[in-house]
Amino acid sequence: MWRDLAGIGRDASTGGYRRHAWTGADEDCRQWFRAQALSRGLDYETDRNGNQWAWLGDRTAPDAVVTGSHLDSVPDGGAFDGPLGVVSSFAALDELHRRSATPRRPLAVVNFGDEEGARFGLACTGSRLSAGQLTVDRAHRLRDADGTTMARAMERAGHDPDAIGPDPERLNRVGAFVELHIEQGRALADTAHAVGVASAIWPHGRWRFDFHGEANHAGTTRLADRRDPMLAYAQTVLAAREQAAAAGALATFGKVAVDPGGVNAIASRVRGWLDSRAPDEATLAAVVEGVERAAAARAEADGVKVDVTRESFTPVVEFTHTLRDRITGHLAQRLASRPGSPSGPVPVLPTGAGHDAGILSALVPTAMLFVRNPTGVSHSPAETAAEDDCLAGVTALADVLEDLACS
Repeated sequence: MWRDLAGIGRDASTGGYRRHAWTGADEDCRQWFRAQALSRGLDYETDRNGNQWAWLGDRTAPDAVVTGSHLDSVPDGGAFDGPLGVVSSFAALDELHRRSATPRRPLAVVNFGDEEGARFGLACTGSRLSAGQLTVDRAHRLRDADGTTMARAMERAGHDPDAIGPDPERLNRVGAFVELHIEQGRALADTAHAVGVASAIWPHGRWRFDFHGEANHAGTTRLADRRDPMLAYAQTVLAAREQAAAAGALATFGKVAVDPGGVNAIASRVRGWLDSRAPDEATLAAVVEGVERAAAARAEADGVKVDVTRESFTPVVEFTHTLRDRITGHLAQRLASRPGSPSGPVPVLPTGAGHDAGILSALVPTAMLFVRNPTGVSHSPAETAAEDDCLAGVTALADVLEDLACS
């Protein structure tokens, strides 16, 4: 499975992946998912929001146990973020079959669409629509860098954009969702454990800063006469780093657009996107407010205008404690019964990254497993995990699914 996916959407010049929503690479990944489902005799379907499902058992029955993740990527992303969870889910079903474990509850593997938000600027679009956290009107208005709306892109890919929207009937049939993911950090790297359990997701969001200045000639306009929005933007980037460092939080300007974009022209507008995350919502609010104050002060000094728009926000997610504790305890018991397994409690750790599991947590009992990442690098071609650790993740996921669905 891993080899079959390896070449899809990979850029030869960077080694990274460009599997953006509703593109050819995305369609190839979707066809791969469908083939994996049908080859196992699973009941395959695509829901109203473009999320793919592969069912073992009666998909209309209640209290289903669902696992999976996503197959899309950030620009030049790594091979593991998302796909490891989907591949491991199919492999875990294979392991349950090998064990002759008989599910008493429906089991499903899901591939959520557009989790990274790389094309249209909003993460977890597929799960947000299903959970009712993204309105149909806003979804239809999302555009990519070329001006193509998400609705048009879905239509070109053969999906009906008028059918999208909340899917409570489906989610009400899900009794538990467990997402396996590569760890995006190094908390497990210095431990004997290849797999950990998530405790919570930090609150996080995206804010767009629009700096409006005056276009002019770079070679004839005196420095004193300029209204250059790039200066205010640059100072805001530095302020974001300072605010985050002082608060023990994270703040990143990773995307910028400049108009008109000429080498010999002073910009008329600079648009930058801030991604910020923190251990709690009060800290996050304080960091963003500090960045906004710094942007406003510098903009006033440079004679430019700044507008700030919050594009997305996800509050802190505490994964369902009863499900988390059940999974942690069960994994510890299974490890104790296997010779050579690491001793001590299974690590329970928070994460600063957003996931579909976090979106669904408001409606469905959710949990996450993390597979050790030796470098901590993610959203990069350098993202990696050892094969033995990935196989340990499959075993752990199979253990969890057996306990939840087959007991």
